[in-house]
Amino acid sequence: MLDINMIRENPGYVKEGLSRKGFNVDFTEFLEKDKSRRELIRTTENLKAEKNKISSEIPALKKQGTDLTSVFARIKEDSELIKLNDQRIADLDKEMSGFLESLPNLPDDDVLSGGKENNFVIRTFGNVPEFSYEPKHHVDIAESLGIIDYTRGVKLGGNGFWIYKGLGARLEWAILNYFIEEHLNDGYEMLLVPHILNYACGYTAGQFPKFKEDVFQLKSDDESGFTHFILPTAETALVNLHRDEIVDEEKLPFKYFAYTPCYRKEAGSYRAEERGMIRGHQFNKVELVQYTLPEDSQAALEELVSKAEKLVRGLGLHHRVSKLAAADCSASMRKTYDIEVWIPSMNDYKEVSSASNAGDYQARRGNMKFRRKSTGKTELMHTLNASGLATSRILPAILEQNQQADGSIIIPEVLRKWMGGIQKIG
Repeated sequence: MLDINMIRENPGYVKEGLSRKGFNVDFTEFLEKDKSRRELIRTTENLKAEKNKISSEIPALKKQGTDLTSVFARIKEDSELIKLNDQRIADLDKEMSGFLESLPNLPDDDVLSGGKENNFVIRTFGNVPEFSYEPKHHVDIAESLGIIDYTRGVKLGGNGFWIYKGLGARLEWAILNYFIEEHLNDGYEMLLVPHILNYACGYTAGQFPKFKEDVFQLKSDDESGFTHFILPTAETALVNLHRDEIVDEEKLPFKYFAYTPCYRKEAGSYRAEERGMIRGHQFNKVELVQYTLPEDSQAALEELVSKAEKLVRGLGLHHRVSKLAAADCSASMRKTYDIEVWIPSMNDYKEVSSASNAGDYQARRGNMKFRRKSTGKTELMHTLNASGLATSRILPAILEQNQQADGSIIIPEVLRKWMGGIQKIG
């Protein structure tokens, strides 16, 4: 959530920043409501003080034999007005909170305006694979090797589901083990988090209320709405660990990672070439999250980008790193870098990690603060996240980039110790 003081002090700056994300807003009505609310609060506080003063004088007036009819009438009048004002303040609070909740994060000043057309590539690793034969799609490779069963996956869950089997299941697990080992070596703390989360988790992450229809909701028995949902990414859990907490400055940064399946309502396939596991309703991912001091979050973002890129580089996969334009960043994030792996059958790059800095946006929603040692005052933490990594596009990239003329695939060297030393599947 954006800082209301920033909107009060410089609405033009906020409006321009949001427009760079393609979000056009007029703060006139909001600021009028804010002014009315603050005036109502002042008036009501004065009324309460006056009421308390009059009430405190009643015992003395009684002793003096004063007729209290007008006094009680004044107290009743003030009480009714206070009640009306409190209700109006509550209504304005709700209206203003709803408006603030709808606003995305401001992009960093060095992030370009616009959408995907303004994303730009920072660097690439390796060369686009070339084949002396007609390369196969990862679905055809996986089915011919008997390592993924798409047909029975659809039987069990419908479109957008698949089953890893045999060496395919072991390869998937090897990829996850590789990620986990690297993160542990880098000093991140491993967590296994709940897959069912409460509404507050989605709100703090910035996904609710606007994007609540994008998750699998768990309805309550009394049909009063949903109170829990199945997590779309471990980030939604990890960025809530310190919700409603104040921590000491010296404890930061917190560095966490978690493995979970991710559950998404998005369609199983948008385009014919995205068949297989490029898009699915359930896929595996290891997620990284950091909580930092405000002055350290930019360096933390660069660390997360380098970590995610190092994982893909360790697998020997051709990929690139792109800096996203403002409108292509998610609503909660102010800056995002994508690590994109080459998928030969699509003749295109697909994102396998988004490393993002939310600044204090999520922390404000989740009331996550630290106490500054030099001042004793509390400030909002900064939160960051990165996929480290999603396997549903890493595995297709391995199958397609490492395919051989005889139909086999070469297993990346870093994974072989979890594959019993097997060098290829064929």
